[in-house]
Amino acid sequence: MQNPIWTIARKEFNTFFDSLTAYIILIAFLGFSGFFTWFFGSDIFMRKEADLAVFFSIAKWTLFFFIPAITMKMIAEEKKTGTIELLVTKAISYREIIIGKFVACVLLVITALLFTLPYYISVASLGNMDHGATLCGYLGLILMSAAYISIGLFASSITNNQIVAFLLALLIGIIFHFLLDLFAFGAGGFWGTMMANLSVTRHFDSMSRGVLDTKDVLFFGSLTILGLYFAELFISNK
Repeated sequence: MQNPIWTIARKEFNTFFDSLTAYIILIAFLGFSGFFTWFFGSDIFMRKEADLAVFFSIAKWTLFFFIPAITMKMIAEEKKTGTIELLVTKAISYREIIIGKFVACVLLVITALLFTLPYYISVASLGNMDHGATLCGYLGLILMSAAYISIGLFASSITNNQIVAFLLALLIGIIFHFLLDLFAFGAGGFWGTMMANLSVTRHFDSMSRGVLDTKDVLFFGSLTILGLYFAELFISNK
């Protein structure tokens, strides 16, 4: 018997490519990240350093906006059409549904990042690259994306309206991605430290510089588990 989580993940991942969703996301992600990494502003050639710091700073923002678009219909559409009840009657638990959809979204993000490997190869050929720091940056993007995917699934579990799910995921994301860091800068003291520790940007920026700290991994892991837990809670107590 097939693992229901993998069955759901494979079905959802294939659905991305059966529609235009995956292609639009991939083309837009590669277009934005490639343009700003290679051609505009503080690009690689302006920095004159063999690293992907520019790419990581751009990818951090592009994934932040694209992930709510990926997750907005994941559960909202199932609730609207009533297919989520059908899945549960087939002896598939709510947790397996949530994790399966989560895995599909993470796989799509990883696919998008795999398409940026030519950036890595090109920059490595230009100079003495710190490969460990670069791989740490990629890991940071995956962990950050996993956290935002779980938040997106939570937002999608609250409503059967995809637009509402998108806006709610974006709003929660703005708090973790931007506002907490901004408030921490202005607050100082205990509250400033606490908000800085809850800032996704602070933890990702640390990893993108090549610092693999347990507290950053635990932060992203905890935020991901929390988002998935509340998503399961909302769909199981509808």
